[in-house]
Amino acid sequence: MSSVIIPKEHLTAFERWELASFDQNAPANPTISRKAALAASAAETAAAELEGLRQQAQSDGYKAGYAEGTKAARQETLRIQAVMQNLQNSINQVDEKIAQSLLDLSLEIANKMVREIVQAKPEVILSVINDAIANLPLFNQNAHLLLHPDDAELVRTQMGEQLSHAGWKIFADAKIQRGGCRVETEHSQVDATVEARWKHVVESIGRDTPWQA
Repeated sequence: MSSVIIPKEHLTAFERWELASFDQNAPANPTISRKAALAASAAETAAAELEGLRQQAQSDGYKAGYAEGTKAARQETLRIQAVMQNLQNSINQVDEKIAQSLLDLSLEIANKMVREIVQAKPEVILSVINDAIANLPLFNQNAHLLLHPDDAELVRTQMGEQLSHAGWKIFADAKIQRGGCRVETEHSQVDATVEARWKHVVESIGRDTPWQA
């Protein structure tokens, strides 16, 4: 194979540079070196600016996401608190309704028990009378006792002599229910009827449940 030798002075500048770049002993072209250095510096600067923009965008996105997440979490917390408060209010209302229902049931049972006790043990009227007399002033005149006819008969049998010696008179009154009485003197009176005693009890617990005849 034959080779063609081109004289050095006939080569272009580009060709001379390309060939010279493989020549370890050939001197570097200062113009080309400066251009390459400037290009490399510009590329590094651009890369640094892009990295800075990327980091700034990431930081801004994180801050915005954190703020939005915090706001959403706060709103969700408030919503949960509102739900829990409504639930507690509902529970309190249910508790109150249950308590009122239990109290009503207790009063109904007590009402029936009083009736049954009066029927089963009519002599309870004797202690009622003693309590009513004890609430009167020490000195009284023209004292008399009003009772249901059946109770009046019982009291005459059990306490008639004692009351008569104290100046008491016994009167029958069909309007008074069994188990209760009224004590009257010239200056005072005591309402110890079942209705009055029941009213006193229910009012003490804040209720207004009347005694039903």
